[in-house]
Amino acid sequence: MTRKSRRLWLLVACGIGLGSASALALDAFSANIVFFVAPSQLLATPATGRTVRLGGMVVAGSLHEAHQGGEPVAQFLVTDGQKAVPVRYAGILPDLFREGQSVVALGELGADGSFSASEVLAKHDETYMPKEVAEALRRSGKWDPKFGPAPSAASWNRMSVKTDPTRGS
Repeated sequence: MTRKSRRLWLLVACGIGLGSASALALDAFSANIVFFVAPSQLLATPATGRTVRLGGMVVAGSLHEAHQGGEPVAQFLVTDGQKAVPVRYAGILPDLFREGQSVVALGELGADGSFSASEVLAKHDETYMPKEVAEALRRSGKWDPKFGPAPSAASWNRMSVKTDPTRGS
C-alpha cells in the first residue's frame, strides 16, 4: 500500500467513525425531545403515547381534587381559548397553581382524549406567561401584541369554553 492510499483509508475510517457518532448522538437527542403544544393543536393532531408539554390556561371552576389510594389526584381543564383538554394529575399541585392562570403540564394524551400529566408547572408571578402560551393565545386570536401585553390571569378567570370542554370540540 502506498502512503497516499493509507491516508485515504485513514480519512475514510475517520469519516465513518465521525458520521456514526453524530448519528448516534442525534438519535439520542430526538428520543428525548418534548414538544410544546396548545390544546387546539393537541386535539387537531393527537399524539397519543408521545410525551408532550401541554400549555394554556386552567379553566375557572374546572378544578376537582380527590384522594385515591392515599394520593391526591387533581382533574382540571386546560384551554387556549379555542379548545379545552381534560387533564388528570396524581400528585401535589404546585403552590402557585390557580384556576384562570397559566400552566404547563408534561404528560401524554390518552386514547380517551384525556391528558395524563406526570408533572405540572405553574407560573411564578402574576405578570409571567410562558412564551409558548403567549404564542398560542396570539395564534388563537385572544391576544395581539400590537394592543399591549398579554392578557392578565385575572381576565382569564372569566373565560368559558363555548363548546363541550370534555370533548375538546
